[in-house]
Amino acid sequence: MTRRIISILLFIILIIGYAYAQTAASLQLSGIADLEPITKKDRILILAPHPDDETIGCASIIQEAVNVGAEIQVVYFTNGDHNQVAFIVYEKRLTLRKGEFIHMGEVRRREAIKAMKLLGLNEENLIFLGYPDFGTFTIFRDFWQTNKPFKGILTRISRVPYKENLSYNAPYTGESILSDLKFVLKKYKPNKIFVSHPADTNVDHKALYLFLQISLADLDKELPQPKIYPYLIHCVGWPLPRHYHPELALLPPQQFLDSQVQWFKRELSPGQLNKKYRAIFCYQSQTSSSAFYLLSFARKNELFGDYPSVELTLSPPTLKEKQISFKNKLVAFFGISNIFTDTGMGANGQEANPVADKGQVSYGLMDDSLLIRVGKTEKLNGKFNMMIHLFGYSYKTPFAQMPKIRIITKYNRFKVFDARKMIKAEDIESQLNPKDLILKVPLKILGEPDFVLASVKSYAGVLPVNTVSFRKINIRR
Repeated sequence: MTRRIISILLFIILIIGYAYAQTAASLQLSGIADLEPITKKDRILILAPHPDDETIGCASIIQEAVNVGAEIQVVYFTNGDHNQVAFIVYEKRLTLRKGEFIHMGEVRRREAIKAMKLLGLNEENLIFLGYPDFGTFTIFRDFWQTNKPFKGILTRISRVPYKENLSYNAPYTGESILSDLKFVLKKYKPNKIFVSHPADTNVDHKALYLFLQISLADLDKELPQPKIYPYLIHCVGWPLPRHYHPELALLPPQQFLDSQVQWFKRELSPGQLNKKYRAIFCYQSQTSSSAFYLLSFARKNELFGDYPSVELTLSPPTLKEKQISFKNKLVAFFGISNIFTDTGMGANGQEANPVADKGQVSYGLMDDSLLIRVGKTEKLNGKFNMMIHLFGYSYKTPFAQMPKIRIITKYNRFKVFDARKMIKAEDIESQLNPKDLILKVPLKILGEPDFVLASVKSYAGVLPVNTVSFRKINIRR
C-alpha cells in the first residue's frame, strides 16, 4: 500500500513539474517577438549549408511562402558529402573511395528534392552549389588568389564534382564561392534571406554566413539590402530534450539569454508541423543515425535572430597621444575612464560596447588600431590561450586581396597568420592583466577595413573556455 501511495505521489509531482515547465516555456516564448509576416510580394532566399538544414531550420518559412504565393529559392552550399558515420549506418558499408563520397552527395541531393516537394517546392526552386562539406571555412580563411584550390582531406577532391550543380567543376576557392553567391543574389534579388547562424558550432554554417556578408557588401550599390534572418542549428546541449516533442516550444539556448541577439519566432500550425516531421524523414541517410537530434527541431515554433553590428568611430590620435605607449595608456585609463566602459564610450569618445555573450569580449578603437579585450579569471593567467579571426572588408579593395588574419595567443605571447602564412606583426601589442587580455591590432594590418568580421575563442590550456560568435564591426571614419 505504501509503495502505491509513493508511486502516486511521484506521478503527481512529475505532472506538476511538467505543467510548470510548460507554463514557464510558454511565458518565455511569449516574450520573443513574432517574425514579420511573409507576403506575396516577398522574394525569399533560404541558404542551407547542407541538405536538411533548410527543413529543420526553415520548414515553416518554406510552407508559408508557398501558401501565400511568394517567390522562394533554396540554395544548398554543400551536398553534405562528408558525414561518413551517417552513411555507414545508412548503407551499412564503409565509404572511403572518392566515388563513394560523390555518391553520398548525390543521395542527399535526391533527399532534398523529395523533402522540398513535400513542403511544396519544385526542383527548379532549388540550387545546389556542391562545395566541400566541412571545408568551406578553411576556404574562406585560406584559399584566395591561388592556383592550388582546397582539397578535401578524405575526399581528395578539389573541384565541384556534381554535373547537375550550378557550380560544376568550379575550383574550391573563395572566388568561386563568392561568384556563385553573387550570381544568385543578383538573379533573384531577395528582400529576405534566411541563413545559418554565425554562432553555429558547425564550420560550414559559420562560413556560409561570412560569405553572405561579403557578397552583400560587394553588391551594396547594385541591390537593395535584404533583411537577414539567421537560424541556429548546432549548439552544444541544445535543444533539449531530444527526440520529437511537438508540444514543446523551441527556445534560445541558455548561453544566449544574456547576449545581444534579437530573437524572432514563427509558430507552426499543426498541419505545417506534421509536414515538417515528414520532410525530416525524407533525409533517411541522416535520420538512420540522428533522428533523435533532427526531430528535436520539430516543435511549436522556429527561431531566427542575429547580433547587431558593432559601431566604432575612429578618431585620429593627437600628437601627445602618439607619444604615450600602449601600456601606459591602458594604465592611465583603467579604473578612471576605461576604454571599455558599461556606457559604451571609451577614449576620445569612441564607442566600445561590451558585445559578447555575458560580456566576455568587447571591442574598441585607439590610435588607428582595433582593440580586443577578452575577460578571464586570475587563475588562468599561465594557461590562458586564444584564437582570434579578423577578416577585414574594404569597399576599395577586392576581398580576395584583403588580409585574412588569425592570431593565436599563448599566455602573453602570440603568433600571427595571414591565411596560411605566418607573418611578422611587430606593431601588434598585447597587455595581459589579472582579469583580461587586451590586444591592439593596427588597422593597416587588417587592410584599412570599412568593417571587420571578428570572432574569439579562449582556452585554458587545450580546454575551451569560451567561444564568441563572429560579429560585424563597422568602423566609421
